[in-house]
Amino acid sequence: KGKCPEDGWDESTIELFLHELAIMDSNNFLGNCGVGEREGRVVSGLVARRHYRLIHGIGRSGDISAVQPKAAGSSLLNKLTNSVVLDVIKLAGVRTVTSCFVVPMATGMSLTLCFLTLRHKRSKAKYIIWPRIDQKSCFKSMITAGFEPVVIENVLEGDELRTDLEAVETKIKALGAENILCVHSTTSCFAPRVPDRLEELAVICANYDIPHIVNNAYGLQSSKCMHLIQQGARVGRIDAFVQSLDKNFMVPVGGAIIAGFNESFIQEISKMYPGRASASPSLDVLITLLSLGTSGYKKLLKERKEMFSYLSCELKKLADNHNERLLDTPHNPISLAMSLKNLDETNDAAVTQLGSMLFTRQVSGARVVPCGSVQTVNNYTFKGFMSHANDYPCAYLNAASAIGIKKQDVDVFLKRLDKCLKTFRKEAKQEKCINEISDSNAATEQLED
Repeated sequence: KGKCPEDGWDESTIELFLHELAIMDSNNFLGNCGVGEREGRVVSGLVARRHYRLIHGIGRSGDISAVQPKAAGSSLLNKLTNSVVLDVIKLAGVRTVTSCFVVPMATGMSLTLCFLTLRHKRSKAKYIIWPRIDQKSCFKSMITAGFEPVVIENVLEGDELRTDLEAVETKIKALGAENILCVHSTTSCFAPRVPDRLEELAVICANYDIPHIVNNAYGLQSSKCMHLIQQGARVGRIDAFVQSLDKNFMVPVGGAIIAGFNESFIQEISKMYPGRASASPSLDVLITLLSLGTSGYKKLLKERKEMFSYLSCELKKLADNHNERLLDTPHNPISLAMSLKNLDETNDAAVTQLGSMLFTRQVSGARVVPCGSVQTVNNYTFKGFMSHANDYPCAYLNAASAIGIKKQDVDVFLKRLDKCLKTFRKEAKQEKCINEISDSNAATEQLED
């Protein structure tokens, strides 16, 4: 039926299934005689076993989704993977999605492929409207495609950074709708930035007849992000949404899913991919979903949501203990931020030093964001880079509850963070004492004089 099984398969069943697919490829025929330049020859047995002898890759030179006659097994693998992934996207909340395909590139390059496909539809367009998010790959995806990003600064609402809808519409009127390739919005992001106002942006795109591409990098694991995409497509326009395989399905980096609500447009994107492609990302995600089944994946999504609540609660307690606060970002369903105001006021370098201390203590993924850092990306200068705003009110630390996180991860992170912050407080007290003694000695000397 091309759907993800409800209950996961055991490893031996999955391996049997993959071997059955592999013997349908010509390079594994006993009497095969290959005289072409690409015959699926592999000199290393280790490499052949690593890929389950599925060597031909996917697609043909003109279409990544096309069937390759001499690689029937690999072609079937590709078709099944796309079908199973589509089923999981519906399960995750975007029920009206009509088409998707796995592409062997990470999210940034997959976004570039979408932009290049739109170029043929909008030959006059040179601009992409982009509500600011300080993440290099999504910014470079527009530059690589040959377009000029028009950065829309976010507006501060409480602690949250949200989409400036008025600025988006003003810029569309100023540039002219026909000169804009698309609006490039974002769902998953680091707090205090929250998902873009997708419904409102989708309505604006529909009203001005402008395409809308959504960067949903790790949003597939969030019911809130998927609901925003579903609602955006219902009330307005969303042409495609792109998500990472590794972040959402816990497979190696190197693949993404391009999905949408218009099957013909998604097919156009797949045909834009030049040449054949590696089957590894498709193979990895198919194996993973067959082993989990829909019940296993739903369980992971439920656990992630529970861990987000736990992380939020415990990080708030820790923040209170150190006279900091957990920033109030209710619209961000994955990432949290804790202020580092006291640390920042104590020592200019203390914030970045905290990041180094956590990393050397084997805490990965936590980000510390100082105030006022400046970074140039492809000749564009961003003030306050990493904070998604020119002047965010305070320095802060990020932590996220992503799929696969365990209670132990949260507990160990909080314990190590607490220890690092106590170290800074101890050093600050010592420095204060030294300063007081110095001031006292200076006053005594002045009286003696």
